[in-house]
Amino acid sequence: MKINMLKTNELSLREGFEKFISKCKVKNLADRTIDYYYKEFERFTKYLKGNPALNEITTEVIEGYTIYLKNETGANEITIASYMRAVRAIFYYLMKMGYMDSFMITIPKAVKKVKETYTDEELKVLLKKPNLSKCSFTEYKTWVYINYLLATGNRISTVINLKIKDLDFDNMLIKLTTTKNKRQQIIPMAQSLKPILVEYLEIRGGNAEDYVFCTETGAQAKIRTMEDNLKYYNHKRGISKTSSHLFRHTFAKTWILNGGDIFRLQKMLGHSDLSVVKEYVSMFSNDLVLDFDKYNPLDKLVKSDKIIKMK
Repeated sequence: MKINMLKTNELSLREGFEKFISKCKVKNLADRTIDYYYKEFERFTKYLKGNPALNEITTEVIEGYTIYLKNETGANEITIASYMRAVRAIFYYLMKMGYMDSFMITIPKAVKKVKETYTDEELKVLLKKPNLSKCSFTEYKTWVYINYLLATGNRISTVINLKIKDLDFDNMLIKLTTTKNKRQQIIPMAQSLKPILVEYLEIRGGNAEDYVFCTETGAQAKIRTMEDNLKYYNHKRGISKTSSHLFRHTFAKTWILNGGDIFRLQKMLGHSDLSVVKEYVSMFSNDLVLDFDKYNPLDKLVKSDKIIKMK
């Protein structure tokens, strides 16, 4: 029996994209990652104003799109680089599978800004415990949430999937079942975090299968709701920064400045390699001058009179 197969060079752009998405789903990529690819694909097709064949996508087309993003969208360099990483991932897969001719796709270089963090002064304000006899459950929960973020550096997507059974108070461990790289992880529980969580769970109630951070009805909290609660909580205390992810940056920065090694930091943050951790070290380099003489080998030896001092 003769089967009429569609030639690979006759695939349209959208047909090729659907093959890419199917592969993403087979690899069990996170829904947010797949949504990111959908969004950037639609942005690209809007620029093209159509659905051309894959063999019409050339270096010139991609370069034209990059110029369009720079000149017409008002997006900054970092955002444009994010747009283009999605485009490159899509087309590199299609090239690898032989659906289109191969060519290089260059990601525009972007000057990475120093990652914003919460200052010690801001943290002192945010960590001041609300009056339990006067505050709402939401306010109290947000305070616990802030303590948890600062003590772990977890992503918000990981935190909202944390269940009561994942907190091992006997062994001072936290089991993370939902992470960006799809790998379960066990991290230490900070000594100061334990009593906060114990008290919170006494107030929150629930059983082992319930989520730690919940709505007032006990259902799993949503990312948007947690972010809105944090924004209200911070603004009420006069803090303009409102991002949960800034606590992750703050955790990394404080770890580095306190002399923590980058290999353990990599494991705590759940990164598959050291590249992002090295980026943290680079971006916080200006802060490394703090107490430099305390850790610098020469200064330390001079102060201890173990070498001859210059007159």
